[in-house]
Amino acid sequence: MSERKAIFVTGGGSGIGRAIARHFGERGWFVGLGDVDAQGMEDTLGLIPGGFKYAHKFDVRDRDAWDVALQAFETAAGGRIDVLANNAGIPLAGPLHENTQEEIDRCIDINLRGVFYGAQASMPFLAKTAPGSCLLNTASAAGLYGGPGSSVYTATKFGVYGMTESLDAEWAQLGIKVRSLCPSFIETPLLEKAPNQSSNVSIRSKVAQAGLEITPAQDVAQAAWDAVHGEKLHWVVGKTARKIAFAKRWMPGKLRQQMRQMAAAIQRD
Repeated sequence: MSERKAIFVTGGGSGIGRAIARHFGERGWFVGLGDVDAQGMEDTLGLIPGGFKYAHKFDVRDRDAWDVALQAFETAAGGRIDVLANNAGIPLAGPLHENTQEEIDRCIDINLRGVFYGAQASMPFLAKTAPGSCLLNTASAAGLYGGPGSSVYTATKFGVYGMTESLDAEWAQLGIKVRSLCPSFIETPLLEKAPNQSSNVSIRSKVAQAGLEITPAQDVAQAAWDAVHGEKLHWVVGKTARKIAFAKRWMPGKLRQQMRQMAAAIQRD
């Protein structure tokens, strides 16, 4: 087994996945990328110094493809996988009645089913490098409290948040860490996309309209590094996420009222 630690990052073709891959690669780790975007992964590889990097095109919704991808990466990395950054995900926003069945199914399949598949497939590999190996799930500030206009996305991230807690207990005896990242709005290409098929306004515009801040992706990458090497279970990233976490704990009634006011404002627009 190689002595160089190895991390496999899904959604590594852009955004948070790219930032995590660069951060670990710059610190000497062997980095593997998984994504459906082959060109995006090539672009990410070009940003990682050295020759210890690998890309594998696959869809996280395909359970069998997970086994192939992880086995191939373990071989490329010299017989080890220390971290799975279970990061691939897509946005979906807008009133629930405006979301199509296709949009709902796709969001649930990628954001939740794909994360479960990744956890299940990675466990044997992470057990080999335990203690100290880590399953790192990308949840969201939306997994802390459900805001208006994001019920499906929020449900998937609540699922990831809860699954992290469950596996933290379940895998402790194996020596595998399980952690989650809970970022607020992050500076990634996803902000330029429309929140759903019926909208032609970008997510960035909606965030700006709501007066919320956008956090650099590098902040999430640093949190990922700290999560892998630390003991805290959930890592909240960004001012908005920290405010939500604080309000949910100490001012739940006020937070509920704020969400209702936000919903009313959205409906007026």
